[in-house]
Amino acid sequence: MDMIRQYELVEKIRAYNPKADVGLINRAYVYSMKAHGNQKRASGQPYLVHPLAVAGILADLQLDDASIAVGLLHDTLEDTLSTYDEIKGLFGAEVAELTEGVTKLSKISFEDKATEQAENFRKLLLAMSKDIRVLLIKLADRLHNMRTLGAKGSESQKKTARETLDIYAPLADRIGLHVIKAELEDLAFKVLEPDEYGMIARKMAEWRAQDDLVPRVMGALQMELKKAGIEAEVSGREKAIYSIYQKMVKKSLAFDQLTDIVAYRVVVPDKRGCYEVLGMLHDRFKAIPGRFKDYISAPKPNGYQSLHTSVVGPFGNRMEVQIRTREMHDVAENGVAAHWLYKPAKDGEAASGKLVSGEVQAREAAPYRWLKSLVEQLQGVDDPAEFYENAKLELFSDNVFAFTPKGDVIQLPRGATPLDFAYAVHSNLGNKTVSAKVNGSVVPLRRALANGDMVEIVTSPNQHPNPGWRELVVSSRARSAINRYLRQQEQAELTKLGREILEKAAKRDGWKWDINALQAVLKKIPVHQVANVDDVFAALGQGRLFPRQIHDLLFPTAGAPRADEGKLVPPKRKKAAKGAKPGADEQVSKEDSIALEGVMEGMAVHYARCCSPLPGEEIVGIISTGRGISIHMRTCRNLEQFAEQPDRWLPVAWSQAALHGDLRKFVCRLRFHVKSDHGALATITSTIANSDANIIEIASEQRNVDAMSIRCEIEIRNKEHLNKLISQLSALKVMLSVEKIYGWN
Repeated sequence: MDMIRQYELVEKIRAYNPKADVGLINRAYVYSMKAHGNQKRASGQPYLVHPLAVAGILADLQLDDASIAVGLLHDTLEDTLSTYDEIKGLFGAEVAELTEGVTKLSKISFEDKATEQAENFRKLLLAMSKDIRVLLIKLADRLHNMRTLGAKGSESQKKTARETLDIYAPLADRIGLHVIKAELEDLAFKVLEPDEYGMIARKMAEWRAQDDLVPRVMGALQMELKKAGIEAEVSGREKAIYSIYQKMVKKSLAFDQLTDIVAYRVVVPDKRGCYEVLGMLHDRFKAIPGRFKDYISAPKPNGYQSLHTSVVGPFGNRMEVQIRTREMHDVAENGVAAHWLYKPAKDGEAASGKLVSGEVQAREAAPYRWLKSLVEQLQGVDDPAEFYENAKLELFSDNVFAFTPKGDVIQLPRGATPLDFAYAVHSNLGNKTVSAKVNGSVVPLRRALANGDMVEIVTSPNQHPNPGWRELVVSSRARSAINRYLRQQEQAELTKLGREILEKAAKRDGWKWDINALQAVLKKIPVHQVANVDDVFAALGQGRLFPRQIHDLLFPTAGAPRADEGKLVPPKRKKAAKGAKPGADEQVSKEDSIALEGVMEGMAVHYARCCSPLPGEEIVGIISTGRGISIHMRTCRNLEQFAEQPDRWLPVAWSQAALHGDLRKFVCRLRFHVKSDHGALATITSTIANSDANIIEIASEQRNVDAMSIRCEIEIRNKEHLNKLISQLSALKVMLSVEKIYGWN
């Protein structure tokens, strides 16, 4: 690849910005040349080739002087002895901050470690949100590195290509840099799947050689437009190789079955002309149903506007036609970069004709507004992994456009539901949503919306989000709002539960406490993240803290004041009886939350005594206000009372640790029908003990001369453990039958 030279770079910049600060560009070039000195690239070329190429790409995007200067300087802070203060002194604060921003992005690594990757992705988005030019420069840097990737080793090539395909190409697409996005994808695809790339490239070459269809179609379209008196430019562009590959995979098509390898574009002077061309095309040619899209009235998130239609062309060929204005075409090609236009500078600078640089210009771009909005939505998300997943939902998804009853357009990710729509309007509207009407008809909240749907949200002041709502939404805005509410609600419920636990324990054991005393011992609480008294109550509700620990902190020595003195009173210590059941303060253990998947961390968990679910049995969670979640078997008859309250149902499953019996034992109830033989009961209890189960309670129900019925409450690890025990019991000569029972009825 030929190296761009300094004078060529300056000529390229002056071609679109005659008043460019050439002095700044030249100083940046000289500084970069001296800073990099004798450094070489992996190819053996002088290192200066790279910053010059990056600056050239930025000039192709017609960016401002500061961005191009940073293109020349972008590696100096990382790879040379240059400092931020030195660059600031020589080139100004704007150039120095942009250079530092690009340097920070260059240090971000997207390895396989999920948490680190998520945190780095957060840093990437936050850096982009401060100044979108940081990303534009980074994308130019990545593009030149991909163009020269062949000098690297095989593994290094694959790592860089995968990162490019997963992170940088989607980001380029999201801010509308279609040309850069397409080239990044093709270059990465060539490295990752060389055989598939080569096959499609060969097919494309054969297709070009054997058919002159494209120029014939363009000529026919130009003639029809001239007949209709419409001024327009017609062009045809082949789709990128990776785009063709994706369509072949998605539609399960062979290359020869593709009908839209070329997209024809018609560029007109104004918006009205777009619709005139559309009318002419549908009048002259047969439109293909379901292939019309109006991105002018409903632009894509990256600012893209165009009319898309597919028709049967003048030679019987199916073809896609994109209709747009010149301004729309510039945005379609260069996205947010197309918004650096000639504008009069402020405060008497209009005469200079200087190209505006800085955040003010970028903030006017739709993609930049989207980015700022996304970061604002995700500011309340503390978990890096959650941030990463929510951001990916917004970054890498298509969109649908729905309407409010007043006609306002709401933009949503593909697959969005009425609940997503409600949260997109306002989080309070989402939190109070009861039902929705789509195009006048009541629909389930989980129904996916389609383009053009008119959505009306029905609310109730008594409605609140529940964990099941997370299964009804796909947008990061909705999921973040639901999680935020649930965290607040969970904290309030745990606080209430923990306070009740402490009050009951103190009353039972005969001691008193007050808020001031708890405040005084906060720093001694033996759990993490306890900043105030409410946190203490929440820890009690979660089972991370027990009343006995609070007591021991309040009364570290004997001889505390009596209750009738109006002060804190220590309890009368009671020695626990051997084999006694745990008290109310010990009902919620750490293992309860570890045993389940689908339960919010820290939520109080209770296993319903009515059905005594075991790991391995299908279960469901029922949300109980103030008590956390009750876990039932899916076949439990008591679930009927919740049939009309689906919002209280929570999908849960056993964790692998529970299924493998690595946690505490679970309670199970059995009924035995046994022969009335001498020593029968001893035989049964011995078999249970030898199977590593533990009898909690046993009682006789009925007895006659020949047989007796015994009910027994035991501790068991899981369903597999129970089945093995039942098999052992059934094999006993004294045993007539064994069954699991529910409750004591």
